Amino acid sequence: MGDFNENLKEENQYLEITVSLLKELVETSLKALTLRKDKLLKTRKDMWENSSHSVRDFSKLTEVNQYLSEVANHTAEYENTRKQVENYRNMIDSPYFGRFDFIEDGYEQTEKIYIGIHNLIDPKSSNIYVYDWRAPISSIFYRYDTGKASFTAPSGLISGQVSLKRQYKIQNSSLKYFFDCNVRISDDILQQVLSRNASPKMRSIVETIQKEQDIIIRDIDSELLIVQGTAGSGKTSIAMHRIAFLLYEGLESKLGSDNIIIISPNDIFSTYISSVLPELGEENVRQITLSEIFETIFKSKAAVETRNVQMEALISGSIDEREFRRKAIEFKGSEAFVGILDSLVWYFEHRLIKFEDIFYNGIIVENRQQLKNSFLQNKIGEPASKRLERIERKIWEKIVPLQKKRLSTLENAVQKGDRHQFEIKSYSRLLSIKETKTIKEKLRKFTMVDPFKLYKLLFSQPGLLYRLAGNMRLPENIERIISETGKNLQNGLITYEDCGPLLYLKLKLEGSSIFKEIRQVLVDEAQDYYPVQYEVLNLLFKNARFTILGDINQSIERQADYSMYEGITRIFDRSKTEKLILKRGYRSSFEISSFASKLLPEGQSAVPFERHEEPPEIVGFKNDILMNKAVIEKVDNFRSQGYESIAIICKTRHQSEELYGYLREHMDVDHFDTHNRDFAKAVLVMPVYMAKGLEFDAVIVYNAEEYGYRDVYDRRLMYIACTRALHRLSVLYSGEISPLLR
Repeated sequence: MGDFNENLKEENQYLEITVSLLKELVETSLKALTLRKDKLLKTRKDMWENSSHSVRDFSKLTEVNQYLSEVANHTAEYENTRKQVENYRNMIDSPYFGRFDFIEDGYEQTEKIYIGIHNLIDPKSSNIYVYDWRAPISSIFYRYDTGKASFTAPSGLISGQVSLKRQYKIQNSSLKYFFDCNVRISDDILQQVLSRNASPKMRSIVETIQKEQDIIIRDIDSELLIVQGTAGSGKTSIAMHRIAFLLYEGLESKLGSDNIIIISPNDIFSTYISSVLPELGEENVRQITLSEIFETIFKSKAAVETRNVQMEALISGSIDEREFRRKAIEFKGSEAFVGILDSLVWYFEHRLIKFEDIFYNGIIVENRQQLKNSFLQNKIGEPASKRLERIERKIWEKIVPLQKKRLSTLENAVQKGDRHQFEIKSYSRLLSIKETKTIKEKLRKFTMVDPFKLYKLLFSQPGLLYRLAGNMRLPENIERIISETGKNLQNGLITYEDCGPLLYLKLKLEGSSIFKEIRQVLVDEAQDYYPVQYEVLNLLFKNARFTILGDINQSIERQADYSMYEGITRIFDRSKTEKLILKRGYRSSFEISSFASKLLPEGQSAVPFERHEEPPEIVGFKNDILMNKAVIEKVDNFRSQGYESIAIICKTRHQSEELYGYLREHMDVDHFDTHNRDFAKAVLVMPVYMAKGLEFDAVIVYNAEEYGYRDVYDRRLMYIACTRALHRLSVLYSGEISPLLR
């Protein structure tokens, strides 16, 4: 007891000193912020008053640049100080959450290393009171028990002994409790975090990062990092913390938030994860969906189907329609189809470009064979569009001097005539423009590249796809795929599965540099993407490193397996590739995890975390009216137990809209289309495919009846729906129960 009291006294004193330092630093930083703001405003005012505003006054250009440089420096200083003030303020409530005592080999002195969200250094003494969780030395806290430990510092590997490992609960600058812990972050702290209600946005998990998660977060060597993680294993949280870590490391490598991009599955998911980085003291990074990439690159006026519309067709269509659509999606996303597209590019370059002889004023400028030879000589792998642009530029370089001579001849001819003697030069120029316009039109016939037109040709020219496929094995329903795709494209409709191939074709033919600044790409829900889409990402982000996270058991339209990751590895072909598997789920209670695991194929069940709550319930009703009334009762019951975020997960959009229409007359409820992005205290009705990646205190799976959930694809939908729940799960059905749940 004496030791505990001594430790408690020591810890309270350290916390008091730390909080006091933070408050002092907030005060001094606010004063510095005011001074920096004044300095910035003064510099801007001086620049406006003392430099020229005329774009023609080049003599003062150097002076303006000096002012601009000074303004940029003062702005950066102001922003850095403002960010520091925010960090200090955020730390006052809970400055740190962990500590370990470390004795470096070769030294006798024990260092007390306190771990928090940010660094805290006393500027007067240079003493470090709190280490940022991302600092190299902090990795010891997540990876080691007491005993031998090491970490990689900029100077190399540093080894030593951990003599103490301790965790804290600090609230409102007050120490609630602390305890010493072993290998993993203590289950007590983890239990407490996991037992909370769902956050309106994704939470920071720095207090509870596990060893295998820390390895992923701190990986700076892999050029391609692939993570297969079971539902609730923290994949997305890990991804966000990995970005925060890379930005922290980026202080050395000059990696900023504008050098990172997240490929997000949908806009609801983007909103859901948007608060984590600011909470960790970092700017949010750009998030984009594949549909947005398509719109950015194509700027298409055609009707483009969304991923959600595609999902709805796959889930709610007739058996024949669903099976056909799956086959079409699988084929157009496959490596085999990528091969056909590559053959189409070759066919375009060698057979479809009709080079012509170019004449000007009776003089041959270039003959078609020379043009073709020049085009096909492509040792550096330049896209066709760039080569054709270069050829066109080369032709005009030859025409320009001829044009000048021709203009002189035209002026003489006009001068001799009677009709335009007062406008000789302007009329001669007009005649010259008309001549060159004809040449330009002739050139554009073979120098313009239209990927959309070429893709349409693949499905409209009889036999072309078969010829390009060669001995390749094609789907049994290939004729129907060709026919329906041709009709859609002719009518200006681009299905979601055509977006990937069209993007690939455009990038192969034209290239792109719109994402040239990106050096780190994070892809979540990896199982939702096909080889052609990964080929697109590889072309778009040629110089970037990739972190790819997925779960093969949450694939909706196909039966994905571990071979999916082998395909990704082949496509990106990076020299340093790492694959990791996370089998332990932390989201759902032990009972919910165990229930959901029974829906998985044998040997793929998740390892549940030992947090015990009420088991899931399956309740049947004679008809839909009784089931709908039960939904209201269940929601009221969950509310009375203190659960705030509740999802009613339907199979289809149509089903969710019908249920929403009924429920809104009896209770406060939101539909996923109402743009309510605050999940914290909402009762949300949504189709299952929109729930991926999200979590809720309680989940009601609506109408798990015999004909709604019956095949292998429905099994995965049911798994996704069930694994959204943290604390309570109710599965309701009307009539006969789904065979998946018998």
